[in-house]
Amino acid sequence: MKAVGLYKYLPIEAKESFLDVTVETPKASGHDILVQIGAISVNPVDTKLRAPKNEVEEKARILGWDAVGIVTEIGDAVELFQVGDAVYYAGDVTRSGSYAEFQLVDEHLVGAKPANLTMEEAAAMPLTLITAWEALFDRIRINPDADAGKSLLIINGSGGVGSIATQLAVWAGLEVITTASRHETVTWSKSQGATHVISHRHPLLPQLKTLGFDGVDYILCLHNTDAYWDAMQEIILPQGHICSIVELQNPVSMSLIKDKSVTVSYEFMFTRSKYNTPDKVRQHDILTKSAQLFETGALKSTLNQTLTPINATTIKEAHRILESGKSIGKLVVKGFD
Repeated sequence: MKAVGLYKYLPIEAKESFLDVTVETPKASGHDILVQIGAISVNPVDTKLRAPKNEVEEKARILGWDAVGIVTEIGDAVELFQVGDAVYYAGDVTRSGSYAEFQLVDEHLVGAKPANLTMEEAAAMPLTLITAWEALFDRIRINPDADAGKSLLIINGSGGVGSIATQLAVWAGLEVITTASRHETVTWSKSQGATHVISHRHPLLPQLKTLGFDGVDYILCLHNTDAYWDAMQEIILPQGHICSIVELQNPVSMSLIKDKSVTVSYEFMFTRSKYNTPDKVRQHDILTKSAQLFETGALKSTLNQTLTPINATTIKEAHRILESGKSIGKLVVKGFD
C-alpha cells in the first residue's frame, strides 16, 4: 500500500523529512479493524513527533492520528463494526499512523462517522474532539446540568482543541471566554460560540474584570502553561479547576493554588490507548455521542483548510502550516493519487 513515512527526524524543509513509500498492507485480527483511509487531519502532535532528533528508523515510520475511512476487514473479536462501515477515529500514538492507504485500529477507539459530515469535515474532528471532551468532562468533570452558567476561560480558543472545546462548553451551558489577538482568530472564536474574546497580548485579569468577571470557575490551557501559570493562579476562583494539555517546563509556585484549594490536572488523549486502560472504550462512546451532536446541529466541524492528495509533498506543506503557528481550526489532507 502507499504511505508517507520517515526514516530520519528532520526540519520540515529537508528533502527527506517525509518520503513516499510502499509498505505491506496489514491484516486485521483480534479487536482490530482495517480501515481504508479517505482523509486525515494533521495535528501539532504530528509535528512534535517528527521534530529533529538523532534517531534513525530501520523501517519507515508512519505518523498521523486522525482519520476517516471505510472498514475493509475486521478481526475475529470485533463486535462494534462491520465491513463497509464509515468510521472516524484518532487511534493510538504507539502504533503505525494514518498517513497510509490502510490502517489498523482498535475498535474501542473508533466511532461511526457522523452521517451529516463530509469525509473531510469528519476527518478534522477526532483527536481534538476527544481531547476537549476528556478535558472538560473527564478531567474537570463539568456536569452539563449542574454546572450550567459557570464560567470557563479557554487559552488559545482558535486552535483545533480550543474551537471544539468552545462548542462543547456552550452545549454544556457554560459562559465561555477565549483568548485571541488577530482579527481572524477573534472572528473564528466568536463563530465557535465564545461569549467573550480577550487578548492574550495583554494581562488577562484586568480584561476579565472589565467584562464583569472577578475570576472564572474553570480554565482550559491550550498554550504554554509556563507563560500563563501566574495569571491562571490569579484568575481561577476558589475551589476551581485548571486543566492543561501543555506540560510545564520549569518549576512554578503553587501557593495560590493551595490557598484557593484549586484542582490542577493534565489531559493527554492517548493515555487510554497508550496504557491500555480498562476504560479505553470511553473513546468509542465519546465519538458516538459526539456524532449524535453533529447530526442534531449542536456541534459543527472545525475544518478550515483542505489539501490534496495525501503524499509526501502535501504532508510537508501541512506540517509547515502548523509550525507557522498561525493555523486556525483544523487542516485536513484527503485522498491518495
